[in-house]
Amino acid sequence: MIDNPRFDLLLAKHGRSVAIALVVIGIVAFVATGWVVANPETQTVSQVAEEEAVTDVQTSSSVVDGGSLWEEGDELADNPVYVMNASPELRITPETRLANRTANTPIDDAEVTHRLFFEFEASRNDEAFWNETREELHASPDVEDGIARSQTTIDVESYLERQQALEEEIGTVGSITLRVILVAEYDTDTLAGTHTDSTTLVLTDEAYWLEESISDDDSATHTIGTQEVSEPRSPALIAALSLLGTLSLVGCVLVVRRTPVDVEAARRAVHERRYAEWISRGSIPMWVGDHHIGLDSLEDVVDVAIDTNQRVVHDRQRGLFAVVNGSVVYYYSERGVWEQTTWPAMNLAADKSAVVPDQVPPVSELSEFDGSDEFGGGDEPNFDDEDVWEQL
Repeated sequence: MIDNPRFDLLLAKHGRSVAIALVVIGIVAFVATGWVVANPETQTVSQVAEEEAVTDVQTSSSVVDGGSLWEEGDELADNPVYVMNASPELRITPETRLANRTANTPIDDAEVTHRLFFEFEASRNDEAFWNETREELHASPDVEDGIARSQTTIDVESYLERQQALEEEIGTVGSITLRVILVAEYDTDTLAGTHTDSTTLVLTDEAYWLEESISDDDSATHTIGTQEVSEPRSPALIAALSLLGTLSLVGCVLVVRRTPVDVEAARRAVHERRYAEWISRGSIPMWVGDHHIGLDSLEDVVDVAIDTNQRVVHDRQRGLFAVVNGSVVYYYSERGVWEQTTWPAMNLAADKSAVVPDQVPPVSELSEFDGSDEFGGGDEPNFDDEDVWEQL
């Protein structure tokens, strides 16, 4: 418990208001804690889907002239090299695959276009000075199970003859290369784009091959909806509100147990603490001093002590604060004037002896006081309290 006179004075003045405020704060804190627990934070999260488009080229050829390597009619697929005499025709199959990677499902609702170009290019020092392009494929295949596939067959021998003719024509001026260019366009309403890739088709009298594979891919995400996601609120916030509510109610209990506090007693305690260096505890005889000057407050007594360079004596039995300056006594007491502080305050009600019927003295004992005039006679002078006090 806080041992502070100022705190006691605050409770004496506003204890009821403080208790009510603490109760209100505690209730509000607990209600807020319950609301926070019952109402987690919600966030609107966008649901996205990732779509992917992949295009590549497959090659194949049928053996038309069997030998020790293959038999006639054999099918060759994605060979790194093809023999010219055995398989003079090359089948090129562009393939575009469309899929929703988020749901791991194929996309069939799409449009795909494949275009395949063969381009002769004459160059010198890696700089082109002539080219010739032929379009070998322009198709819009259907999309089934997320796959759009088209195909064209190339007469490789005819391209070899054309290349040899061009090489004879330019001689040593430059070199001739044959490039295969694939352009694939796709559109799924949410994903659209174009794949473009190319490679060199190397032609010789004995064989032909693609220097590199042809492939391209693309992906993108798009929003397909929103979702409300609930997340628990911060545990620190819940703990803080619970602690606030608990401390508020505990504080209310302590305030109620400490009150009621007498305002004047609390104020006097504040003054005693403030002026402790000027106050000494002791006993003040009732006959001290010839003149007794009552002051309105303890502060006034302390002011007199400071001015006269004296100390304030606190007689706790008489409830008296006094400064004795020669024959003059400056004092302050809640009990009133100097004469009313003569005797210590006593709880007379607690000291009264209970009269028990069984203990009533017999009549014989009481009779010895009957008719006695020892303590007074009719011819003795009358005294009143004021005369006795003047004699004292």
